[in-house]
Amino acid sequence: MEPAFWLRCWQQDQLGWQLDAVHPLLSQAPADWLDQRPVFVPLCGKSPDLLFLAQHAAVTGVELSDLACADFFRENGLAVETCQDAGFVRSQAANICLYQGDYFALSPTHVGACQRIYDRAALIALPASMRQRYVRHLRTLLPQADLLLLSLEYPAAEKQGPPFSVPADEIRALFDFASITQLQQRDLTGQGFARRRFDTSALIETSWRIRWN
Repeated sequence: MEPAFWLRCWQQDQLGWQLDAVHPLLSQAPADWLDQRPVFVPLCGKSPDLLFLAQHAAVTGVELSDLACADFFRENGLAVETCQDAGFVRSQAANICLYQGDYFALSPTHVGACQRIYDRAALIALPASMRQRYVRHLRTLLPQADLLLLSLEYPAAEKQGPPFSVPADEIRALFDFASITQLQQRDLTGQGFARRRFDTSALIETSWRIRWN
């Protein structure tokens, strides 16, 4: 799970996690979460979810791959302005701002006024050894936040991630400082995850609303 792994995935177009439409659990998010408050999207890739979120509020994303950032604006026909910004390449089009660089190098200054977080495939992209660090940095970036988190759960012995299985008990432990509400579940057993087939006996995707201050 070193940066070189993810950069190689983008360079070789091995984008098994990529969706071609808005994620159904995002489109069904609570109405009071989809309000006009700015939202931060970690490890955002070139997800179409960014466009959906931008219909409701300003969006700030961070993505390691320069190819992903460039593809997002090009594929969606968006006129983009790019500049250097504190160790990142900052690309802006309308109310969407993407920082190309290392999530863990991001500072509160970069996320600005964001009060919402959307995590579709960031936490589950990280091995267990990195997940606690990821959550700690989220809390540093946004000391007060309302997070919509999508998780994936399957028998861990049946498959090696990414994406990794992150069960409910681990989510509650990682966010033990926050208020946690389970929202919806999708049984994807036999259907696969995004563009990937999963030969697992169970595959469950869950949306969570996690709030802290």
